[in-house]
Amino acid sequence: MSLSFSAQNVVAGSVLLGAIGGTLGAFALLRRQSLLGDALAHAALPGVGLAFLLTLSKSPLVLLGGALVSGIVGALAVLGMARYSRIKEDAAIGIVLSVFFGFGIVLLTHIQKLPAGNQSGLDKFLFGQAAALMRKDIVLMAIVGTVVIATIALFWKELKLVTFDRGFAGSIGLPTGPLEIVLTAALVVTVVVGLQTVGVVLMIATLVTPAAAARQWTDRFGTMVVLSAGIGALAAAAGALASASVDALPTGPAIVLASSALLLVSLFLAPQRGLLRAFGRERALRRRIRAENLLKDLWLEAEREGKPGALVPVPILMGKRGSRAAELAHTARGLARRGFVARDGGDLDLTAAGRIEAERVVRKHRLWETYLAERLRLPADHLHRDAETMEHALSDETLEELDAKLGYPSHDPHGRAIPRTHAPARVPAGSGR
Repeated sequence: MSLSFSAQNVVAGSVLLGAIGGTLGAFALLRRQSLLGDALAHAALPGVGLAFLLTLSKSPLVLLGGALVSGIVGALAVLGMARYSRIKEDAAIGIVLSVFFGFGIVLLTHIQKLPAGNQSGLDKFLFGQAAALMRKDIVLMAIVGTVVIATIALFWKELKLVTFDRGFAGSIGLPTGPLEIVLTAALVVTVVVGLQTVGVVLMIATLVTPAAAARQWTDRFGTMVVLSAGIGALAAAAGALASASVDALPTGPAIVLASSALLLVSLFLAPQRGLLRAFGRERALRRRIRAENLLKDLWLEAEREGKPGALVPVPILMGKRGSRAAELAHTARGLARRGFVARDGGDLDLTAAGRIEAERVVRKHRLWETYLAERLRLPADHLHRDAETMEHALSDETLEELDAKLGYPSHDPHGRAIPRTHAPARVPAGSGR
């Protein structure tokens, strides 16, 4: 696809803004200041109006200069209220956002009624007008991006520490106040230069959405920053190209939609945090719990009957936990395939391998009840429910440690034997192992 000169400017400017916004958005997201960029974008609006009223100039440098001053005032207002008053930071952000944006709308409405304000074009700062980007705007974004990246690289360790633990950073002598001001100032400058592209209303998506998408893919902060910058640039390029290809498709909203699409992909498909992976893990956990419960119920019924190989009718098993017939049959089929359960018509029985697995679950349950009774002094009627959960969560290693701490008890608080047929051998005291 061949792009016109103006379309090339739009794509280049959008990519630069997406990369810068994604980089800073990673810091804002982890500092729980996602809405700070939104507040600063709205705080810049009255500066645009005041700059026009004072100079009657439509020069982008004049208007962006006013936006920069107003954004700095808004940032200082947020930091000041959060630090020197009882107003919490989220409330301070909301106050600055609403007050400054309301003041900006009043100014723009007044300007539209003035003879010199007719067709002033100030409304582009609300929704953006990427098509108006010129080569000098690209150069300005490149300079801002270089300064921001260089600053982050120069103070990387300090900024990372302030982002994750401001209190600890202060305790080791780092100037947390100036470092926070550096991050906030970089955010203000980025917001100001991005107003022409996506506008006040959509600026928050440029900062937060790429960072939120990147967070789904990694737990390493450095990787997250790089991913966030890449996702921001990719979304910006996709939105700008879509806008250049489709008539009457505004660039700012197209970028936001592309960024949102990448966020949705990340939310669903990320390997560790993705919803599909989480759904799979949850489903597997539910299957494992149902299987372990069925094994335990079969073992307990055989214990009650005093016959290790007793067949248990399915209706009795259904009544123990209120299971549906189809659900219990599905669980039994899975256990039968694994060689843990044998079927005889409508009855079920544990195989030798199944008894080993069932004893492991029962042992966890009864050891945990013993721990709650002996160490936490809980009454007997408070033990079973907690043990029903913990029996599925205790690892084999934790179980052996628990058994040793309790002195290898033979019976639980209810007087029932704790299975030890397949338990690991005890380590004799003083053996050195």
